[in-house]
Amino acid sequence: MADKTEKKSKGFFAGVKRFFGRIGKFFRDTVSEMKKVVWPSKKQIINNTVVVAVVVVVAAVLIMVLDAVFGFGLNQLLKGV
Repeated sequence: MADKTEKKSKGFFAGVKRFFGRIGKFFRDTVSEMKKVVWPSKKQIINNTVVVAVVVVVAAVLIMVLDAVFGFGLNQLLKGV
């Protein structure tokens, strides 16, 4: 049986051409996707930044308190031994 599929050229330049073609397609697709991005407003950026800063401070205080409590408990446990 004869193979009806057409063979692509496998030369060096064919591979180089496909490589640069894929790079070009990547950049075209990237530009296309960047046009679809909806960027946040300045007010949203400031609000989100404040929320993140508050959560970081609260988490830091919570970890500091837990560290102090567990450290105190461990010191009391070791003193008793």
